[in-house]
Amino acid sequence: MYKKINYIVAVMILLASVSLKAQVTSQSPYSRYGLGNMKGLLLPQFRAMGGISTAVFRPSTYYSTINMQNPASYSGITLTTVDIGMSGGFKELKKGSLSEGSFNATLSHVALAFPIKAGRTGLSFGLMPYTELGYEFSNTEKLDTNTVNKLYSGEGGLTKAYFGLGQQFGDHFRIGANIEYIFGNLVENRALELQSVASVNTKQQDKNSVGGIGFSYGAQYEIPLSLKSRITIGYSGSSPSSINSQKTFVVTRYVRQSTGDEGTALDTPTFNQNNSAKLKLPLVHNFGISIQKDNKWLIGADYRMGNWSKLSIDGVNKGLEDSWGFSGGAQLTPDMTSIGSYFNRVDYRVGFTYDKTYIKIADQDVKQMAVTFGLGLPLAFNRFAFHKINLTSEIGRRGTLNSGLVQENYINIHLGFTLNDTWFRRFKFD
Repeated sequence: MYKKINYIVAVMILLASVSLKAQVTSQSPYSRYGLGNMKGLLLPQFRAMGGISTAVFRPSTYYSTINMQNPASYSGITLTTVDIGMSGGFKELKKGSLSEGSFNATLSHVALAFPIKAGRTGLSFGLMPYTELGYEFSNTEKLDTNTVNKLYSGEGGLTKAYFGLGQQFGDHFRIGANIEYIFGNLVENRALELQSVASVNTKQQDKNSVGGIGFSYGAQYEIPLSLKSRITIGYSGSSPSSINSQKTFVVTRYVRQSTGDEGTALDTPTFNQNNSAKLKLPLVHNFGISIQKDNKWLIGADYRMGNWSKLSIDGVNKGLEDSWGFSGGAQLTPDMTSIGSYFNRVDYRVGFTYDKTYIKIADQDVKQMAVTFGLGLPLAFNRFAFHKINLTSEIGRRGTLNSGLVQENYINIHLGFTLNDTWFRRFKFD
């Protein structure tokens, strides 16, 4: 049985790696700002609680959960843990009386964790989406006597591969750090087309190929209230790293075909490839607090802030604002050891999240808010293994209809498979 599970895991890791690197999974006009839509290092079980994670150590003593948002939590890994997931989302874009719907889905993450010294030292590594870029829109203007279509589109995104270590000192203090390799392509296009004549049109393409090292870190301090209850205070952050980038700028000319499709490029007046640049990421802080009773309930809150006004590519500031936000959430497990009722062993999760994003348009701050809920559905349990399905829903909104802006209404679904097992154990025979 375990050989089959390991085989399935290996195949899903391969598929997830390809998916994370290749698929376009966003249709959002707001993704054109900065590096795209930020995803966050959150597994479905944390998203279900509004994204709280900074002060979450071990939601249960029966199984291990990977919390890469705060690597100090790796020290609590007691079982070999594999977490693989997928996500999908329904989105409605509204502007004035117009609306448009879309759906996207993809495999989302692969993460593994191992105890080095159970309850004291643990490590984790994996692959997660970092940003998503995907949009397509146009506007029409008058140029002398001609009507001009201005077309804008973008695709791509960045992925984060991480390796982290967490260590506990004494009975109550933990620290940890991740080294992260951030990579991917950000491609943006701008085209100018004349409506009234069969003209030769012009398109510009900017491409950034990113690849470089970043760092994140965290700490947690635990205040015992009794043998089975505790308060945890946490901090995590990301350093202001400088990432390598190769820029390519291409200008092409083409004629729009009668079918409406863009024709083959007639020529390429400009082609500047592999110009070296630096992508400077900002300093990000996360603060959190949680209170829990082991294997029964957990309540927590997070506050975050990012110095995104310092983001720059090739020395050019991206015109973003500093961001801030907060989350609150909870988890309840009626009876983890119940034999007579399966639903008593289920984790019930709920939360909310609010962010003032780094985007400001027409003197309007773009804000995002959502309510979240989810379930942790146990599949198997014995003294050596514990498997669980984590299902999460997010119902939210970003932006406003004021000042002619676009409002995004969305429903995101996240599905994660958590496999806990005891690998590398020695069996003793009488």
